[in-house]
Amino acid sequence: MSNLALAEQMIAHYNAQDVDAYCALMTDDACEANYRGAVLREGREGTRTGLAAAFAKWPQNKAEIVEKQAIGDYVLFREHVTRGPASDGSELVEPFDVIAVYSFEGGKCSRVEFIR
Repeated sequence: MSNLALAEQMIAHYNAQDVDAYCALMTDDACEANYRGAVLREGREGTRTGLAAAFAKWPQNKAEIVEKQAIGDYVLFREHVTRGPASDGSELVEPFDVIAVYSFEGGKCSRVEFIR
C-alpha cells in the first residue's frame, strides 16, 4: 500500500474515531507534534490515549482532506477540522485548517506534524 493510501486510511480511522485502527498504522515510537515544535502525543500508546481523550471530549470531531500530495516518504494533507460541541460543556472550537505532514518508515507512519 502506498504512503498516500496509508495516510488516507489513517484519516478514515480518525473520522470513525477508531483509535486502535488509527494507531495500528503507526510505528511503536511514532508521535504527533506541532511542526518543528512540541510533541503532543508520544509513542503509539501516547497517541492512543491522547486521541481517545480528544474523541471523548469532541464526539463529532472530523477531518476533511482538502488537498493531498505525496513526496518520497512524506504525505502532506491540508485538512479542514470541525470539532462540534464539547462533551464537557467547554467553549465551541471554531472549525480550522491545518497542514499535516505524515512521515513514513517501513510501511508505517512514524510521525505526524501539524502546521496551524
